Amino acid sequence: MPTRYWHGKSSLTLKFPERWDVQTYHMKGYNAPKLLDRQIQAALAEPTNSEPLSRLASKKTEAVVLFDDVTRPTQCSRIVPHVLTELAKGSISNDHIRFVAALGAHAANNRVNFVHKLGEEVVDRYPIYNHNPFGNLRDIGITKRGTPVQINNEVMACDLKIGIGCIIPHSMAGFSGGGKIMLPGVASIESICHNHCDIGGECFGHVSSTGFGPIENNASRADIDEAARMAGLDFKIDVIVNERGEISGVFAGEPYEEWRRGTGVGKRAYLTDSPADADVVVANAYLKENQAIAAMNIAAHTVRDGGTVVLLVNSPEGQSAHYLYGKFGKHLGGKLWARPPAHSKEMTIVIYSRYKERDPLLEIADPEHLVWTRTWNETVETVAASVNVSRPKVAVFPAAGIQVHSSAYQ
Repeated sequence: MPTRYWHGKSSLTLKFPERWDVQTYHMKGYNAPKLLDRQIQAALAEPTNSEPLSRLASKKTEAVVLFDDVTRPTQCSRIVPHVLTELAKGSISNDHIRFVAALGAHAANNRVNFVHKLGEEVVDRYPIYNHNPFGNLRDIGITKRGTPVQINNEVMACDLKIGIGCIIPHSMAGFSGGGKIMLPGVASIESICHNHCDIGGECFGHVSSTGFGPIENNASRADIDEAARMAGLDFKIDVIVNERGEISGVFAGEPYEEWRRGTGVGKRAYLTDSPADADVVVANAYLKENQAIAAMNIAAHTVRDGGTVVLLVNSPEGQSAHYLYGKFGKHLGGKLWARPPAHSKEMTIVIYSRYKERDPLLEIADPEHLVWTRTWNETVETVAASVNVSRPKVAVFPAAGIQVHSSAYQ
């Protein structure tokens, strides 16, 4: 299993008892070829429903490049050189370019994170800032659904706004990418909370037209798209990734139109045929190790009621802080934190990790009910003790954080 995506990329060898019935379930696009630099350049040269970036730049004076953080697998360092080339063609000089990490309500990045995302040369040459959802914001109006659109002032001070992100399954917006780089990316905590809770339904048991995969009639996504237009997002670049996190597709241009094209590919790429009655699920949180809760979507669908889920979570930084859903005390949390996540089935959750957290900042389940193991042998022994069948049915997902079960789009 691949592991430690942002920390040197290594692999784990998992050996199962011979009597276990073990099957690996890959996503449809697991082995899609990695794009070459010339293919990335070609995608930017022929954007969807937009002038080329160089032509847009020729009419502007100040450029900001928004990029997603390390909770997303986007290899921005492969995209940024092409963006900078286009800006130079449009006569925007280096001292009129800055980068802003579109964190939403996530924790701030440090220099190490910036290098992971952008590369050492970019960090050396350009100013890079974290978004602050609690201050330095500009109020630019209210969406039709009542979301106050308050956007980072540094971003709004620039007349050319470019975003770099990825299209992967998202629990509320259907898929990430597109205008999400603006809302929640560089929006206020109030804007994010209204979109996620009052519209998106990700709070206090409220149900809305959101979830992994759906984009048609998705109220939260429509609100995001409207806010991005209001804020003036000019050009967006989104990638699709394969199971190793390599860029296998690039979509660029007008933020909504390129995103629609990209989701058409993403729906197929991340789709995973999987059972719904496995005794044991091994879900590798690779590509989302610092938000391992994402891997529970396909795991909870696949495991039988009363079964066991093993999460592979090998993230040295642990679970990422989240100012809406995260935990900030034994009984304290962000504005939308209420209780540990509830799952649709009864299950034992075993976390196989070298980096134990007594109470993860972004919860996976009730910490009192999590079983932590440090070695694979210990993990197998723990699982064997919880399984009461002679030949357990085991489903393994190599990139569970971005895999979607086949019924998710229905």
